[in-house]
Amino acid sequence: MRAISITVATGVLAVFMNSHVLAADAGHTSEAMEHAGKAQAHGEMGHAKEALQHAKDSLAHAKAARDDHATAHKHMDEAIKHLEESIKHADMGHGEESAKHSEEAMKHMRQSGH
Repeated sequence: MRAISITVATGVLAVFMNSHVLAADAGHTSEAMEHAGKAQAHGEMGHAKEALQHAKDSLAHAKAARDDHATAHKHMDEAIKHLEESIKHADMGHGEESAKHSEEAMKHMRQSGH
């Protein structure tokens, strides 16, 4: 009985000690999606400058999320490619094309599972 109690206590302690890691991982993906959504919205409104900044912010968070999750690399790599395209098009003043790439990036972020 004592061994079971120690095992349960150790498991609970491990969860509490790692909970900040899990929260931080979800934070990068959440931030990346939030900024990609804003990039898409600004792109659709023709606000290329604002779309550019949000796409850059999303890219930074997407790269951090990718680095934190080896298993999610495939989708985060695809998200990063689309965010880079979003930035390129927003920089050229192509708001609608930038928005399309931001939308695709968000799809891949969702599929990454984080």
